[in-house]
Amino acid sequence: MREQLRFLHLNTVQLSKLLQENVPLYEKDPGFEQFKMSEKLHGNWIKLYLEENSSEVLLNLGTKVLRQYLNALQTLSLSLSRQVAQYDIYSMAVGTTLVLEVLALLLLSVPKALGPAAELDMPLSSPLFSLLFYLTLLVLSAVHVVVCTSTESACYFCSVSWLAAGGAMLLMSALLCALVSALPKTVVGVKHVGKSPAPSSSRWSELDLLILLGTTGHVLSLGASSFIEEEHQTWYFLVSTLCLALCQEVYRNHFLSSDGDPRGGLHTEPGPEGATPVGAKGCALLEDDRTRAAASAFKRLGGTDQRMVLASPWAVLCCCRLLRALNQTGVQGAHRPDLGHWLTSSDHKAALSVLAALSLLAVFLLVQRRCSPMSKVALALGLLGVYCYRAAIGNVMSPWQRGNSDISKGIVEARFVYVFVLGILFTGTKDLLRSQVSAAGVPARTVGLWEIHSGLVLLAALLLRPHNLPVLVSSLLVQTLMAKCVWKPLNHGVAEVTVMHYWFGQAFFYFQGNSNNIATVDVSAGFVGLEHYVEVPAAFLTTFATYVGPILWASHLVNYLSSESSSHSALRRACFCYALICSIPVSVYIILVTSLRYHLFIWSVFSPKLLYEGMHLFITAALCIFFTAMDQTKLTKP
Repeated sequence: MREQLRFLHLNTVQLSKLLQENVPLYEKDPGFEQFKMSEKLHGNWIKLYLEENSSEVLLNLGTKVLRQYLNALQTLSLSLSRQVAQYDIYSMAVGTTLVLEVLALLLLSVPKALGPAAELDMPLSSPLFSLLFYLTLLVLSAVHVVVCTSTESACYFCSVSWLAAGGAMLLMSALLCALVSALPKTVVGVKHVGKSPAPSSSRWSELDLLILLGTTGHVLSLGASSFIEEEHQTWYFLVSTLCLALCQEVYRNHFLSSDGDPRGGLHTEPGPEGATPVGAKGCALLEDDRTRAAASAFKRLGGTDQRMVLASPWAVLCCCRLLRALNQTGVQGAHRPDLGHWLTSSDHKAALSVLAALSLLAVFLLVQRRCSPMSKVALALGLLGVYCYRAAIGNVMSPWQRGNSDISKGIVEARFVYVFVLGILFTGTKDLLRSQVSAAGVPARTVGLWEIHSGLVLLAALLLRPHNLPVLVSSLLVQTLMAKCVWKPLNHGVAEVTVMHYWFGQAFFYFQGNSNNIATVDVSAGFVGLEHYVEVPAAFLTTFATYVGPILWASHLVNYLSSESSSHSALRRACFCYALICSIPVSVYIILVTSLRYHLFIWSVFSPKLLYEGMHLFITAALCIFFTAMDQTKLTKP
């Protein structure tokens, strides 16, 4: 009994100290009062114990003290839980409402955004709903005043200026009016499509069903902490299944083109150059006569090209499987040895040096084919500077290095590479601006976009660790294979190509060793070329190095659609699909995190994932702005 009471006393003292640090008026807390009462009873029991009274009296009093300690512990735990888990429900509700309104507007805009004109109609200034707008604004203002004047705890939305709060309420009211205005038009459009005679061959393809089910399954998996910790397994499975579905599509078209009877073949959406409208059921609604077009297009390919098309999905699948062995990530497999640990050990420095040199050479061969001569020279010198930088800081070996005495911070070498990165980006931007006024606008625009892509690739080669350079090479190789041997020959549509780019971007995010744990962020990338910590460059470099997979795949999407598409609406459709496919998981996850805010793993699992999704949303917004700018460049072309 003496030991039990001693352990309970120590535990209660610990919780009481936490209460004193978090609650100003801790002395009036019921748990603290019970703790003091328990200490007094405990002192009385010790006096009786020292006086060697009867064991029965000691047992009865000790049981009473033990029960008092347990009650005090329970009350202190509840008090601490209320103090630690105080959530700003009002501000969370405002943010969630805004996110859901934007998502609903995107979903209602699917028919027009993916139609022939690719227009995103937001009727914010409709006079028919002006009364609803003012009534909604009045109600929201009244609710804001009531909540901010009656709440006892601190509220973020109440602490901002009235101008900012009024802007948020104006936006909420305008989005609500836009939803009310867009809903009848969407319902009428769906009824009109349903009454019109649809071709008998119009149906969902296996690839479209995979995209729909894969996106839905990934969104639903975000409600489980284990699926969030092991989310890389979800994307590995989706990408592998996608490769198998593409194999089925490729072989079906191959056998149909050989038989000369394409009637039973797989339906594929018209490519970026097609002007056929896409319906309201999603990003990949099928239309007439596409089976015959896909089979005949495959038949026109030469023998070597056909073999390349047949082998490409399997090559991509093998490449993805090899990358899974490079970096173990997640929680369950993070401790397992992988190829990355083997390469980064000091005993295999020579192997890492050879692999890094071959990877940089492969990067040059894959990127230089569409660059201008000057950019090719800058890219070659920049990649050479990347190897010199890694040799200067001791990651790889170099012929001119003598022991560890020549190891430095590599600041000069890194800045040498930065000069070529900025030069290539400047050249690409200049070509884009020149394409607006030049007669040969399309070739200059295509070269400019690819040079911007090559500049980002060079920056990624500098920031990624040497053992992750094969990830960069594999990303470029998969992009080349998919563009030349899958998307173009099979005439895939804009929506399907956009979703595939998004899926591969997410998979390569995890291939480089990232996870939903903050500890896997490579903060050393923010110090490349910097003598001291500088906030803005360090934040930019760290963010780019973390999300290099999604960024490079989005950049390749713009290049592919700009070079292969003759339709002015291709980039607009891709921008809408990319924004939609990124917004759905973020919106659902915000609702899930709000409902699971008292979950045991809310701070260790769900909250870090929310930070990753928030940063990914900012990057998606920047990419959509880039998409829109490129579309405007194309529209203003003479």
